[in-house]
Amino acid sequence: MSEPSAPTASAADKEPRQQGRLLSGLRWSRLEEPLGFIKVLEWLFAIFAFGSCGSFSGETGATVKCNGKNQEMTAISVQFGYPFRLYQIPFEMPVCEEDAEKRTLHLMGDFSAPAEFFVTLGVFSFLYSMAALVVYLRFHSLYVENKRLPFADFCVTVSFTFFWLVAAAAWGKGLSDVKGATRPSSLIAAMTVCHIQESVCNAGATPSMGLANISVLFGFINFILWAGNCWFVFKETTWHAQATSKESSAEQGAIDKQ
Repeated sequence: MSEPSAPTASAADKEPRQQGRLLSGLRWSRLEEPLGFIKVLEWLFAIFAFGSCGSFSGETGATVKCNGKNQEMTAISVQFGYPFRLYQIPFEMPVCEEDAEKRTLHLMGDFSAPAEFFVTLGVFSFLYSMAALVVYLRFHSLYVENKRLPFADFCVTVSFTFFWLVAAAAWGKGLSDVKGATRPSSLIAAMTVCHIQESVCNAGATPSMGLANISVLFGFINFILWAGNCWFVFKETTWHAQATSKESSAEQGAIDKQ
């Protein structure tokens, strides 16, 4: 009865062995080089960028007090966040006239395009950096022997550099517009009840935009990382090797002439 259990035990022992072989095949020393270390930073700051932007939520508000018989103060609180389609966020406007009915208004503006582009770029940067790290650590010999891989890596790195510059600048401008559209003063200006003498409107909750500001900062940090990595990736391409060989041959020719 003990004989059939032997293959099961050996099969169970193979799994940790295979995992050990996979980890042992990773060239961890590659992370100490600029090419691998910057990829780790790109992977990490991509998470920070799309995480801080995609998880943002804020609150704005105002208070309305009628000066007539009904002197109750009404507090208005409006929640907003990613993807910043503010025109879809409703809130009820109180009224001071007895016969009037409450109206449903919406915030103004649609800033989803720069926000979604920023988050999407962060996700793709995260995925590409993770895939590049696997190639650098596990298949380094293939990366060195295949001349197309460094060239493709260089083209993708240049593309991400350009896109990060565009995304960070566009989201910075979009965030500035979001701040203007979600100020309590903008909320008060949009309510007609605040333009009559029978009411007094004051600012309520002011949105805290700290996390959104940090996301813009992470965007420009990603641009700097990808721009700096262009040089280290370029050194792996045949273009740099040809330029180096030409320089060395020119120096050797000058030495021979002397």
